[in-house]
Amino acid sequence: MKPQHAAIIDPLKQKIEMLISLHERALTENRELNSQLQTISEELNRYKKEKEDLENKVQKLQMAGAFQSSSEDAKEAKQKIGKLIREIDKCLNMLNR
Repeated sequence: MKPQHAAIIDPLKQKIEMLISLHERALTENRELNSQLQTISEELNRYKKEKEDLENKVQKLQMAGAFQSSSEDAKEAKQKIGKLIREIDKCLNMLNR
């Protein structure tokens, strides 16, 4: 190889090797980030499920508390439940026609 060609080819080889090295590092980082993303997504789903479960528990406790609070609150809650039951009965009657 002529010295003038070597002067052009050698820096190109070095740049290509550097680019290959950077590419391999980027691929490795990409795999790590995808793994982290998957882990975080799974954790997020668990937290969403836990939040939903806790909201259901709060709702049940609030309903239970409505019956355990003062007699006026309990009476009002019972009236609301009675009204809801009557509305459901009306809907069922309409569906059965």
